[in-house]
Amino acid sequence: MPSEKMSNRKILYILLALLVAVAVWLYADMFGNNNGPQQAETTITDVPITYTGEDELADRGLMLMEEGTTASVDITLSGARMLIVQPDRDDIKLIADLSSVEKAGIQNIRYEVRFADNRFSTSMIDKPNSFYATVNVTELNSKTVDVICELVGNVAEGYSAGELQLSQKTLELRGQEEDIQDVSYVKVTLDIGEDAMETVSQDLTFQYYDAEDQLLEGTGIHPTESTIQVTMPIYVTKELQLVVDFVESAGARVSNLEYDIFPDTITVSGDAGVLRDIDSITLGQISLLDLLGSGATSHTFSIIIPEGCSNLSGVTRATLKADFKDITRAQVTTGKFTYSNLPSGKTVDILTQELTVSIFGTSADVAAVTGEDITVVADLSNYASASGTYTVPAKIQVGGGGDIGVSGTYHVQITIQEETASDEPDPPPPEE
Repeated sequence: MPSEKMSNRKILYILLALLVAVAVWLYADMFGNNNGPQQAETTITDVPITYTGEDELADRGLMLMEEGTTASVDITLSGARMLIVQPDRDDIKLIADLSSVEKAGIQNIRYEVRFADNRFSTSMIDKPNSFYATVNVTELNSKTVDVICELVGNVAEGYSAGELQLSQKTLELRGQEEDIQDVSYVKVTLDIGEDAMETVSQDLTFQYYDAEDQLLEGTGIHPTESTIQVTMPIYVTKELQLVVDFVESAGARVSNLEYDIFPDTITVSGDAGVLRDIDSITLGQISLLDLLGSGATSHTFSIIIPEGCSNLSGVTRATLKADFKDITRAQVTTGKFTYSNLPSGKTVDILTQELTVSIFGTSADVAAVTGEDITVVADLSNYASASGTYTVPAKIQVGGGGDIGVSGTYHVQITIQEETASDEPDPPPPEE
């Protein structure tokens, strides 16, 4: 038992000794250099250089060659030993801008050093004035080749494919003569799928081919565009019904109308996506009340087809011929009067005793109407501050259960005055 206690005590002493040693080492590292941290150097090898401004270089007819151009450099950092052991290659970015290069040849350009950690700076780099890379800039050759599209898939039955559309039919290639000289054309492949029923449009990458239709790798080739937009229009031919939007009113219903449209259909062709959910063309809107009032039996409309479609029928105008199957007009005299919107604190007397109203509808509905079915309602909404005798607009209400329309405008004469204590309240108007 005593030996076990001694063993545990030794382990504790060893751990304490190690802790003290680490503390002394850290203190010496952080303050052992004239109360400052111990200095050290570290070298990070093969830090890659990123070259920018190649588009501006190409605009001057120049290009950067990989051969003879510095791809990476070693960076030596000096500083506090605890700090400089931390960065690796991914923490340092070297950027060289080619936009100021104006001539071909091997030359040196300065690169910029950027650190991901702001505790580091270029002052910690050994030889800070040597931030130069060697670049090999050469004359840029160009060549224009055709763009060819290969089509995969098929169009559904009843649909037709239009002419294939390319965003450009040729493509400019740039590079060294030996890299671009064998390119005869570039090819894109558009897959429209099986039984395509709508237009397909895609941005496609391309491949390089020689005159023998052999695929080339494309190394060292710099195209002016990275993709080609290809569109395959898918068309459908449909027969569309011509219709009119009738606006009904009391006494004038579509159910009581006989009409024909000439022609009643047209045949159009257009983008399948546009025509998929279209089965008719609305020629326009017409009020049955206006049709009844004008007495006209025909009306002509222009045929407006969906945008981007073709009118295969060639007919550009359609004629509506319409007439009411059973329409009767009558004059009915009523002595029933009331009012609405009586101003507060006012009383009203209706002076008009009888009013003849023009009504219309089917012969059965009109024949069933009597004067007791018609109520004239004087509208007082614009007479809140008025006193005296006025001719005011009136609305006509027709009861009896029939579908009756009223034609014309109506007025009644009333006297309106301030309410006195002796005045008995007028009966409320009937609910509309």
